[in-house]
Amino acid sequence: MNATSISGNLFNDLSWMSGIVQLPWWGYGLVALLLTHITIASVTIFLHRHQAHRSVELHPLASHFFRFWLWLTTGMVTKEWTAVHRKHHAYCEKPEDPHSPRVYGIRKVLWQGVELYRVAAADPATLERFGRGTPDDMIERRFYTPHSKLGIGLLLVVNLVLFGPLGLTIWAIQMLWVPFFAAGVVNGVGHYWGYRNFESSDTSTNISPWGILIGGEELHNNHHAFPASAKLSAKWYEFDIGWVYIRCLQVLGLARVKKVIPKCTFDLSKTHPDMASLQSIFTHRYTVLLEYAKTMGAFGRDELTRLRRSDAGFASKSAKEWRRLLWKDEARLAAQERLDIEKLLSASPNLHTLYDFYRTLQRLWAPSNAPQDELLVQLQAWCAQARASGIAPLESFSRYLTRFA
Repeated sequence: MNATSISGNLFNDLSWMSGIVQLPWWGYGLVALLLTHITIASVTIFLHRHQAHRSVELHPLASHFFRFWLWLTTGMVTKEWTAVHRKHHAYCEKPEDPHSPRVYGIRKVLWQGVELYRVAAADPATLERFGRGTPDDMIERRFYTPHSKLGIGLLLVVNLVLFGPLGLTIWAIQMLWVPFFAAGVVNGVGHYWGYRNFESSDTSTNISPWGILIGGEELHNNHHAFPASAKLSAKWYEFDIGWVYIRCLQVLGLARVKKVIPKCTFDLSKTHPDMASLQSIFTHRYTVLLEYAKTMGAFGRDELTRLRRSDAGFASKSAKEWRRLLWKDEARLAAQERLDIEKLLSASPNLHTLYDFYRTLQRLWAPSNAPQDELLVQLQAWCAQARASGIAPLESFSRYLTRFA
């Protein structure tokens, strides 16, 4: 028998490298994918949606299974993860944000996100302020927290016993999977590249409309727009596999959903906005801004086409690029982008009007101590001025706001 046939037989028959469980070569790959997927599901369901945002309640049996699995496969402490994530939402894109690509750069967050997490998790002030309400029972105090690294050591032993030397490879994949995808990809790419359904005041993006590999966390912009929602998908074509698992747990009586992204309701008989309109508009503010951009789409496109034909200075960007710039959140505008907008608005009174109405509408829900009665007066004035503008899309959008219920 020659060397080639010997090596071929060794590749096809891996029994010499097997532990208690013997599988074909591709079976070990499936096992690694299954185990890492359970870990990702535990992160998104237990740590993220249940602990950090309280959007879903879990039966103690399900809750403790996830807690044990995360101790075994990641060594993460529930209070630390929850506190760091809540701080991220509280200071998103600001210097205090534990892992913002805007602050640290995409390369740092993508490849060293776990280090940024460890620094934030080691801060007692962060844990005290943002880690409240997390498990504090005897097993957490005496076992999971003080012996957080014991689990991953035990996992290594189990993998070696079950799968032999290949268990070390499976263990290494398990150790790298969550640090890279959760700490790196979601926190990094999810604030750097992708598409946006909602013009939230941060840089969050949806990495992919199909949230499978990272348990639904790919839909990061949807989450930042509605952080209290247990369901991360917002459009009909988006898929959140974490939500599928939650629904399965719900059917089994192991979970109760508290909140999802609310749906807009309308009262077509209304002719003037009232307090119900105001409250509903505040709830759906990102949807309102998106609808405004859509409603003004054809009118703005015609104006931009006219400008690009009459002035070569506006031909450097496509009409689509100009529209994206107009409706971009002010906090995310670069200095040159602000200058470009000023130049555009000075050349088109109609676009200037649309832009002013857009920013005035945004200021309704800006942080303020104004009472609701005063905000309602501002909303009513906005709608009245829109109806009197003589611009058909603005008049149509005024009717749209009025009918919120």
